[in-house]
Amino acid sequence: MTPDRALSRALVRAVPDPVTERLSDLGNIPVAVPVLALAMAYAARRGRVRAALAAGLAMALVPALIVPLKEWTARPGPLEPWAAGYFPSGHTATAYVAYAGAALLVSPYTRRAWPAAAALLLTGATAVGLVLRGFHWPLDVVASLLLCTPSLLAVRWCDRGSGRSSSSTLRSRTGPG
Repeated sequence: MTPDRALSRALVRAVPDPVTERLSDLGNIPVAVPVLALAMAYAARRGRVRAALAAGLAMALVPALIVPLKEWTARPGPLEPWAAGYFPSGHTATAYVAYAGAALLVSPYTRRAWPAAAALLLTGATAVGLVLRGFHWPLDVVASLLLCTPSLLAVRWCDRGSGRSSSSTLRSRTGPG
């Protein structure tokens, strides 16, 4: 048995299904994407249109990246070995890009680390919920995180390329450092 399967067997249903289903739902499009859309509108209104558009493009690329890989790998699920298309996790990818993208967009306007912490918490909760409920293997969620990281780095690069880094934005709002 592979380590991925062994870990999954040890974790699945370790927490009641209603809890893990709610955690998994954090990666649903109707839950995660509006968070990113609000952050995009806020950043665009504050003059960071390029970063907002980059974050929107990163989200639009999620299905373009994930769906073909699901079809190509046709990996069965932990609880449904007859079904295919579990690798990589689309819910994890959606949560990661939406919440981390939103954090990148709103972070320059706060001195605290709460946006990044919230993104980490929400994405982690989604991934944990998916694995504990048996919707995905652990490797499925790890693969999604790795696959989506370059798009989030591109969002960060676009933001820095616009000449408005988080430290310069804070200095312009609050005065010299």
